[in-house]
Amino acid sequence: MPYLGIEREDNPFLGLRGLRYCLQNPQIFITQLRALLRSSVFGNLSIMFPMVSEVREMIEAQKLIAQVKSKLHSEGIKVSDTFKVGMMIEVPAAALLVEEFVPHADFFSIGTNDLTQYVMAADRMNPNVNKLCDHGHPAVLMLVKQVIQVAKKHDRGVCICGELAGDERYTETLFNFGLREYSMSRSQLLRVKKKIIAIN
Repeated sequence: MPYLGIEREDNPFLGLRGLRYCLQNPQIFITQLRALLRSSVFGNLSIMFPMVSEVREMIEAQKLIAQVKSKLHSEGIKVSDTFKVGMMIEVPAAALLVEEFVPHADFFSIGTNDLTQYVMAADRMNPNVNKLCDHGHPAVLMLVKQVIQVAKKHDRGVCICGELAGDERYTETLFNFGLREYSMSRSQLLRVKKKIIAIN
């Protein structure tokens, strides 16, 4: 989006995106957080941050949320006390150190498309290497399993999105890992549902 003034990057998938961009542009971020928190009194709000790679990023984001909430209160604007703050797990560093994120996140969403391409060091949009982007690769599944088990251990919500979620070949594997929330396109829903119903 031109109005954001983002410079061209040679490798934008590894560049300034997601929470990284937000923290470097606090005025834009604060405007978004104000809107989100103001909406919290009209329903169940969950805020999820993408492209998180360090605990420090979640701590900074949570501080900004607290500041925005305090400012809204001082202006006489009501904010719900029950909204949740979570994060995407799509960077291998976050998956490997998920235990350290537990105190700073109410829930996790495993973004398997990005996680796969970062684990396999292969751009899924590049026809020369996209065959390497196998979301069922053992290395990817090991990280997915770890995140699910840590989330369950600490009573944190966890779901999966991306192609892995809708791939019925892995539905039972994910279910056995402890996964109970899946996000997928409608075209995949009935096949996955049928697999889950068939699980003993």
